[in-house]
Amino acid sequence: MILPDHGLYAITDCRNICTDALIAKTALILQAGAAMLQYRNKTDNSSVREVQAVQLQQLCHKYSVPFIINDDINLVLKINADGVHLGRDDSACETARKILGADHIIGISCYNNIKLALAAETEGANYVAFGAFYPTTSKSSTSVATTALLNQAKQQLKLPVVAIGGITPENGKKLVHAGADFLAVISGIYEVPDPAKATQEYLNLFDD
Repeated sequence: MILPDHGLYAITDCRNICTDALIAKTALILQAGAAMLQYRNKTDNSSVREVQAVQLQQLCHKYSVPFIINDDINLVLKINADGVHLGRDDSACETARKILGADHIIGISCYNNIKLALAAETEGANYVAFGAFYPTTSKSSTSVATTALLNQAKQQLKLPVVAIGGITPENGKKLVHAGADFLAVISGIYEVPDPAKATQEYLNLFDD
């Protein structure tokens, strides 16, 4: 699976939601035009995660969207997902590339550290993510990223750059202008009354 050029990077919010509701919301988000989907579930057991991952992967295939799994390389291999996203406490990029081979997508969280991004590029990452840019309730983070970091990343990296953390339709435009190829969003599309409408509002930020 090839990465798209830009767009909304949807990340699942699996807190306090049943599988049916998760799938229904995600279907609306993908149908509305999200460019990528990351399955992130820090609460349920491995059996539930596998069931959800398989169903989400089927949706991604339907809409020709890359399906990325957060942290879990074993689950990526088990269902042959398109890729994995790794943070500072997960496997190293170089290790993941050896396990997954050349065809899988690997994304790396780099927080507010350009050196991590440069290392990830050298080790075979397909994209890097910076954040948090704004306060967020979806994940605990003490790292604060800036638009200047996005400018620097676009100058020094050849990889696509993802911005994450508290991004809304109101504050996301300046991140796109600063160089973000993707805006990664969790609660902004999953904790709203109309996920499809919210998705479209984020997509509009990429229109110039």
